[in-house]
Amino acid sequence: MAEDKKYYMTEEGLQKLEEELEYLKTTRRQEVVERIKTARDFGDLSENSEYDTAKDDQAFVEGRISRLKI
Repeated sequence: MAEDKKYYMTEEGLQKLEEELEYLKTTRRQEVVERIKTARDFGDLSENSEYDTAKDDQAFVEGRISRLKI
């Protein structure tokens, strides 16, 4: 069972994290989805570096969103 960690921060720090979360959930997430769609149009996904990079970015964004929600 994981221990609950407490983080202390200023109101300004909290606001910055909330703004980052909102940006990631709306703007950044949609940008990555569009990049994945575009990369798929290039054809063969097994040798498609644009697709791989977009999927890596998607994993980072989703991971960061998950982390910020805690």
